Amino acid sequence: MADHIHTKVLVIGGGPGGYVAAIRAGQLGLDTVLVEADKLGGTCLIRGCIPSKAIINAAGHFETMTRAVSGLHGMKLAAAPTLDLAELVRWKETIVKKLSGGVAALLKRSKVRVVEGWAVFSDAKTCTVATRDGPQTISAEHVILANGSKPVALPFLPFGGPVISSTEALDLDELPKKLVVVGAGYIGLELGIAFRKLGAEVTIVEALDRILPLYDAELVAPVARWLKANGVTLHLGARARGLENDPTALRIESADGQSHSLAADRILVTVGRTPNTEGWGRENMALDMDGRFVKVDDQCRTAMANVWAVGDLVGEPMLEHKAAKQGDMVAEIIAGQKRRFDPASIPAVCFTEPEIVSAGLLPTDPAAQGDAVITAHFPFAANGRALSMDAGEGFVRVLARKDDHRILGIQAVGAHVAELSAEFSLALEMGAVLEDIAGTIHVHPTLSEAFHEAALRALGHAIHI
Repeated sequence: MADHIHTKVLVIGGGPGGYVAAIRAGQLGLDTVLVEADKLGGTCLIRGCIPSKAIINAAGHFETMTRAVSGLHGMKLAAAPTLDLAELVRWKETIVKKLSGGVAALLKRSKVRVVEGWAVFSDAKTCTVATRDGPQTISAEHVILANGSKPVALPFLPFGGPVISSTEALDLDELPKKLVVVGAGYIGLELGIAFRKLGAEVTIVEALDRILPLYDAELVAPVARWLKANGVTLHLGARARGLENDPTALRIESADGQSHSLAADRILVTVGRTPNTEGWGRENMALDMDGRFVKVDDQCRTAMANVWAVGDLVGEPMLEHKAAKQGDMVAEIIAGQKRRFDPASIPAVCFTEPEIVSAGLLPTDPAAQGDAVITAHFPFAANGRALSMDAGEGFVRVLARKDDHRILGIQAVGAHVAELSAEFSLALEMGAVLEDIAGTIHVHPTLSEAFHEAALRALGHAIHI
């Protein structure tokens, strides 16, 4: 058994909330230990954001080559492309390995000690880690919990066999001929669209009456049009009920109460994620809960003194950039700085086809209702850069207060609009008004010009529409 480790800061979890907290603590001169049972990088890097975007990017290339068989802007392929999914997955893993190794190097440079294994707490400041070399006890003055989340399983569709989560979907070595996706949130649609581009027959089952229910219908409409145009079958207002006797068929109940059977080689369940709150001794730490999440204040303090929690463990939205910002903040508070978590917005992106980005208020939010708010759009059909990329579908939308023109929300749907998210978020964080955007020179030809024109249109004098 190794010697007892005493440290100033103990971080549990090597995902974006945890490793950012540990790196920042190390930079600030705090003696820091990070415990991680898996690869460094967490869900986002290992089995979520990064690997899924690699697959999505490759699927886009494959779709373009497929279209070029019949001719695309003067280019034509003599034969249809072929897919080796196992090779694609191996390429994806090289990206994951590179980034995970980069996290390890950054931790080492910040003098953070990494302990590999699963930590279980016996009290609020002491845990035992099951390492390869035996149990290792660690105690700390401050504990930062960054335990992350895991996919939600349906009790009548447990993961295993043909029923998979997003984790297994990103590691398939053969393309399923028939893929049924349960859940039309961003994870289900991102992966469903990617597999459709790769050639799978895709069916999506959603209990609500629309896809991407967190966004308004206008923003989602271009995605719905892509799904219809590309042969993706939607069953809205329908509920999965379990496997048929044949394990490669899913039984669903449609909106009219009728029962149907959907043939499937794989059934991808994407009905949400749940925080990792069990199996690490939470019950021994006297933490308060807020529903299924660990309860924290605006500094990410828990009910136990000097125990902090960040990221997916503490609530929605379950996004990497929220977790990283909270981890960074907590490290600085421990070092004596005055910080609190109060962002003007936490932008979100759906890497669907086309992409969706949203920051701040949506038109459907109660605070955006009534005559006190101006809403203006600018379509990508009038944007030169979008048309030159064969991507005229979509728009940029801006919401602002009518009295002082303070921007309240910005959304976009279209090809590559994820890259506009930083400008949208910065405008909200800086308290920009419409005149600030209208008075800022935006480079031509870029998609960002659509944001400029949307602001001009809200002021009543758009140039290009």
